[in-house]
Amino acid sequence: MKALILSGGAGTRLRPLTYTGAKQLVPVANKPILFYVIENIVATGIKDIGIIIAPETGREIIDRVGDGSRWGVTIQYIWQEKPLGLAHAVWVAKDYLGDNPFLMYLGDNLIGSRVTEEVKSFIEDEDLSAAIFLKSVSNPKAFGVAVIDEGGKVIDLIEKPEHPPSDLALVGIYLFRPIIFEAISRIRPSKRGELEITDAISWLIKKGYNVQSHIVTSWWLDTGKKDDLLLANDTVMDEWLTTDIQGIIDSGSRVTGRVVIEEGARIEQSVVRGPAIIGAGSHLFHAYVGPFTAIGNNVRIVRAAVEHCVIMEGCVIEDVPRLEHSVLGRRVFVRPTPRNQESLCLMVGDDCVVEIGRK
Repeated sequence: MKALILSGGAGTRLRPLTYTGAKQLVPVANKPILFYVIENIVATGIKDIGIIIAPETGREIIDRVGDGSRWGVTIQYIWQEKPLGLAHAVWVAKDYLGDNPFLMYLGDNLIGSRVTEEVKSFIEDEDLSAAIFLKSVSNPKAFGVAVIDEGGKVIDLIEKPEHPPSDLALVGIYLFRPIIFEAISRIRPSKRGELEITDAISWLIKKGYNVQSHIVTSWWLDTGKKDDLLLANDTVMDEWLTTDIQGIIDSGSRVTGRVVIEEGARIEQSVVRGPAIIGAGSHLFHAYVGPFTAIGNNVRIVRAAVEHCVIMEGCVIEDVPRLEHSVLGRRVFVRPTPRNQESLCLMVGDDCVVEIGRK
């Protein structure tokens, strides 16, 4: 069995962060989202992974992910020249996937559970042509929605219905056998000009093929927007973070709760309250870092308070009374100006300077 990760797309909902980088490489708890996806696939025992990449961000993904050796797998990259839909991405991977059943996983989705048992059952039950992962949501109008019977068999799929027949949304994880290629060849582009994977699965259902569902009972997070990204950061740190102190903490500092301080980081005359991560080479001086904050590598925080934030590598935050609920891209400077401002709520792209008020 093989796996296919979809890691193309423009990431428009996360702009300006994604003007200069792939959305799948945006960090959650200081680890790229895509790495969590790979780790979940590796846990199933799959050794061959194809990654769909786009011309705009493909080279960055190749450079960060590499050949897969760090996870003990083989990774091959497949170019999708234009974003023509999920089913189109599967189609361009046809030669790579061959006659193998495969697991398809959207590269910007996080779930709080492994998919090992679902993959195993799919391999063993050759009567299944496809399987989809579903999650009960409060706003089903915003998703592809499935209708299933009492045994979990999928009866119908509807893309963003005005009147949802259920609250079961497609999570972005699928299992397929090669019959999916025939289904894709039979469908036509949707109104938005894309080959929809929901249309291909619907074709299978209408032709009598067996499509099964798996309900995700853990959390599921789509990291496509700023608030979603912060929620993902909160959730991962709350559930998975364990204390690991490798950096330097001076006697005038206080570190409480579950905190990771990576090698080369220095905490001076500062307070860090977990869950929090301080990246390698970062420096806190007369600073406060509150819960649910992930500080990337080589960040400098001086006479400032930061809480519930994702701060990416190379940022400098100086003399800021309070920065909260914010996402800062790489190499962002935040510093005072003559204006007064008690609190900030920012989403800032790479290589920017943000000037704020000084009392």
